[in-house]
Amino acid sequence: MFEDLLSQSEPWLQYAIRINLCKESKNDLVDLKNEALKDKKIQSYLSSITDFHNTIVKNHKDPDLSYHQLLFLLDIGLDTEIPEIDSAIRQIMNHKDKDGVYQSLTNIPPSYGGKGEDVFGWCLCDAPLLLLALVMAKVDYQQHIKQGVEHLVSLFKVQGFPCSVSEEHGKFRGPGRKDDCCPYATLVMLKLLSAIDEYRDSDVAKGSIEEILSLWENSYERHPYMFYMGTDFRKLKAPTIWYDIVSVADLISKFDFAKEDSRFAEMIELIKGKQDADGMFTPESVYQKSKGWDFGQKKNHSPYLSYICNRLLQRLEK
Repeated sequence: MFEDLLSQSEPWLQYAIRINLCKESKNDLVDLKNEALKDKKIQSYLSSITDFHNTIVKNHKDPDLSYHQLLFLLDIGLDTEIPEIDSAIRQIMNHKDKDGVYQSLTNIPPSYGGKGEDVFGWCLCDAPLLLLALVMAKVDYQQHIKQGVEHLVSLFKVQGFPCSVSEEHGKFRGPGRKDDCCPYATLVMLKLLSAIDEYRDSDVAKGSIEEILSLWENSYERHPYMFYMGTDFRKLKAPTIWYDIVSVADLISKFDFAKEDSRFAEMIELIKGKQDADGMFTPESVYQKSKGWDFGQKKNHSPYLSYICNRLLQRLEK
């Protein structure tokens, strides 16, 4: 079914396709995995995450942030058998606060309510992704993950998750009304909840999905914290690290209770309408730091973007 996509993909993506789309066993793909690990781009990511906290978190949509790179590697099927990934996971676990939430190295200027110093703390737009990395790396949930998840879940409001930070970041808050949900914080919390069985069908997940879909339904009127669902949001883009239609649709496709929602169906139809006759998708927007990857250009179709879109569409067939 995915022969054309496989034939146009580099080894690292072939590995992801065979595992996640073709449902092949990792044990049967050792040679392909070894070939994938030779790729210079994969080697660059592995080298970067070896010193996991070498990049200060300043802009959460920077694809070069260590946790985005780590999640990319985990998502294509690599795991802690790779020394660099094991090291990154251990470094994350070295920085945990009293509530069980893992921290990133961040510097928030005083003008934004911070201290203007490099400090370990967390924002609700990064902490869930560190916990997600631990879940994906199969770290013991009860011992190392559960407490932090429960603390972050406790921040849920009726309309989703608000902009929240740890005490180390002072009075920092994004550019929006205090009582509004932060769409991106809500999105990354949903990414975390989608990976945990006990939360995937929870009221918190349902309320958060409802908020995201409500923002889509009222995209001309509502854009809390300056997160819009306009023209730029609707452009196909990879990887799925920020707030755009592929990221949101990919996330919602993981929740069975949301698959029949008419608002979600509108997103899917928009995405499907951009698929070419060969089942491929072409990026309409790119991250400048993604140059060199097949999704870092807008002239030709992207096997990786096509993989992401076909994967989310495959989930809807179940």
